Amino acid sequence: MLRITMFSHADKVKGQGVGSAYLELIKMLQDKFSKEFLLRVNSWKKSDISHYHTVNFSYYLSTFFTRKRGVRIGYVHFLPETLEGSIELYQPFQKIFNWYLLDFYRRMDELVVVNPSFIPALLRAGCQKDKITYIPNFVSQKEFYEKNATEKQLIREKLGYEETDFVILGVGQIQKRKGLDDFIQLAKDNPSWKFIWAGGFSFGKITDGYSEYEKIYKNPPKNLTFPGIVDRDTLVDYYNIANIFLLPSYNELFPMSILEAFNCGTPVMVRELDLYQSVIKDFYIGCQDKEEMQDKLTALQSSSNDLQTWQKASRQAAQKYSEDAVAKLWFDYYTKTYQKYRS
Repeated sequence: MLRITMFSHADKVKGQGVGSAYLELIKMLQDKFSKEFLLRVNSWKKSDISHYHTVNFSYYLSTFFTRKRGVRIGYVHFLPETLEGSIELYQPFQKIFNWYLLDFYRRMDELVVVNPSFIPALLRAGCQKDKITYIPNFVSQKEFYEKNATEKQLIREKLGYEETDFVILGVGQIQKRKGLDDFIQLAKDNPSWKFIWAGGFSFGKITDGYSEYEKIYKNPPKNLTFPGIVDRDTLVDYYNIANIFLLPSYNELFPMSILEAFNCGTPVMVRELDLYQSVIKDFYIGCQDKEEMQDKLTALQSSSNDLQTWQKASRQAAQKYSEDAVAKLWFDYYTKTYQKYRS
């Protein structure tokens, strides 16, 4: 039995994608491979594999004890450039953290990226290409799934929406990087549509743009709702009543929210980013800016056929990134990586 220790504090902060990805992986490994893997969390006992999900300083120090830690695997959920617009740090501290983050990755024996577009930046930082593996995120179809028409209508009634309302949903932390300015402006420009942003200030006052967004959060336009950080069993309801899931982010990794929307059969619209071409090409509606979002939302609002086409695309994407498909990737990766370093 392979001894795998997961090092993570990702679940300590609610409403962030890294935490969701970590919890999904833990649950999947426990459900599917309990006989093959002995899984521990934040344990200092000797391991065959140590898998680092977050970059806490105590974890960094542990990487120097190579015999106890076994094969050190780093999970690359973010890079210095992807943190821009997320948190606001005093510039000298930001430079120190950027160096520390990349050095953390350099200390790993192997790295797993959630998006292949990260690889060039890691190579520039001094990481070796043959030690970097791409494994996509996934979302459990037991927790995020498409409900039937009757259930969707009942949820709309419960949440205060009419059957005819055109509902646009955004999910994620409230921060500048997520493109909140465009989402809010679209709400202001289209008072007859209903907008929902599910998420909150996961990092409190160091969130980039905190003071500006706090005012809007407390006093939004009438057609824009901020339900805050929503539990997963309620979040699935929001995806199911939405006509469109809109993520106008300027910077992303491999958003769990997109996978959640796919699982619920919700059409996905995003700001066009190069990284999406690597992982979800043909499954989403891409827009260059707010004006194009406006045009495409207007067209979709008046065309049920187009909405159904993108619903089908989301269902196809959900199968591609299903739990079973990604589970096999992780099983093969752990077993082969251990054998690679065993000698």
